[in-house]
Amino acid sequence: MKVLIFNGSPRKGNTLTAIKAIEKGIASRADAAEIEVNVIETEGKSIIPCKACNACGCMSRCIFADDSPEINEAVEAADVLIFATPVYWWGITAQLKLVIDKFYARASKFKGDKKIGTVVIGEAELDDAEYEIIQKQFACIADYLEWDVVFAKSISANKPKDLAADEETLAQLEAFGAEL
Repeated sequence: MKVLIFNGSPRKGNTLTAIKAIEKGIASRADAAEIEVNVIETEGKSIIPCKACNACGCMSRCIFADDSPEINEAVEAADVLIFATPVYWWGITAQLKLVIDKFYARASKFKGDKKIGTVVIGEAELDDAEYEIIQKQFACIADYLEWDVVFAKSISANKPKDLAADEETLAQLEAFGAEL
């Protein structure tokens, strides 16, 4: 099994803590040696914004030279995709949005047979609309690409180390990794 995790955060805080908990859960599996885990740090990737030129529809790749072809190859090869993002202005980070927008170039090749998980971390209380907005966006993406959402976790963590102190939520993230 190939697991691809997208870290949408440009910082080393709660999102990274969530990813580490998921990885710990994966490592605890009896078949962990057979699981390939790759984390893509969206910060630092060179992604030119989609211009909607539709050239990729003819060429199966973006005409702009950036990191999107290697990312899209990894998505195509993955069995499980996990998207982890902090909330920025009621949405996912710009870094993660750029990566997802470039999925358009290979959307037909991505369809079906993938499981996804989402981890959304914000400062607001969990009843805030921001979590619903983001989780619905991921649900729409999954629906369009015929992916199965197997985990959707929203987390309220105000300070950078809040999640590290939340043993219950960390255990839930680890359980998700162990049950993939």
